[in-house]
Amino acid sequence: MTTSPQTATPEQRDHGGGLDAARERWGGSRDSWLDLSTGINPVPYTMPHILMDDWARLPDKAAQNGLLKAARSFWKVPDGAAILAAPGASALIARIPSLLDQGTVQIETPTYNEHAAAFTAQGWQLGTEAPNAQVVVHPNNPTGRLWSVDDLTAPFAVIDESFCDVTPDWSMIRLADQPGRIVLKSFGKFWGLAGVRLGFAIGVPELIARLADLTGPWAVSGPALTIGTSALLETGWALETRERLRKDSARLDQMMQMAGANLSGGTSLFRLYEVDDAAKWQNHLARSHIWTRIFPYSKTYLRLGLPAPHRWDQVEHALRMTEHEF
Repeated sequence: MTTSPQTATPEQRDHGGGLDAARERWGGSRDSWLDLSTGINPVPYTMPHILMDDWARLPDKAAQNGLLKAARSFWKVPDGAAILAAPGASALIARIPSLLDQGTVQIETPTYNEHAAAFTAQGWQLGTEAPNAQVVVHPNNPTGRLWSVDDLTAPFAVIDESFCDVTPDWSMIRLADQPGRIVLKSFGKFWGLAGVRLGFAIGVPELIARLADLTGPWAVSGPALTIGTSALLETGWALETRERLRKDSARLDQMMQMAGANLSGGTSLFRLYEVDDAAKWQNHLARSHIWTRIFPYSKTYLRLGLPAPHRWDQVEHALRMTEHEF
């Protein structure tokens, strides 16, 4: 049995996480729980040594330029595009609607709901008729849909590539030097360091300058500058990580399908499955202290991130129990 997902309203700003509430219901220590409700790399980049100066002083211009230079090289940013680093992609998402006069924005659902929340909070209307702006999450969260250039039909388009580092060949970064196009990048997901709070907006210089005015000076901390620069320069780590994620996501697919779930989409950082009763599956896995993601607009969508290498046995045991129950 399947149901088609319905449009999520801005009030339904559900996210992954919520582990504290799960622990209150099912008990267990935080260490005993395996949080698969997010799409964050479970094998994070090993952070470089952080100097005391990174903590004690305001970030200097050289450190900021070093990060932007590394970002330009890693993502192959066009020469005509500018880059802004910010304290997480979410901080940029919240400010982008202010760059334009209010109008109609097209955001096809289901998708990451902070975009709609940000636009509607600043007086925009959601719609598909002659929209002034458009948002595409590429690849989409949670379905994994990959968009094409032909899909961008509005005068202004936000291309959220927070999960695109697992599929770099599909990136639309080449559009970043075109007027009315802005590409977002997230550091926390692929590098597995969401707590660093680092994101990037890439677009024409005039647009990025206005966005920089909205974020203010010293938006990115000194430690984040050091960590981000080091990670973006290690291209070998990125290549090895993509291959590991590919293998691990295939392994999870096999385990879930053997337990009765059907693969519906996702990326190599998270997988979306179709099940008869997503809430029942979530509750069952929670009894084994595994936290997963369900959605208010679908009774059948179940999303799982990847476990860390030493936690696969916990997933396998829980799914064996699932086979007996379902």
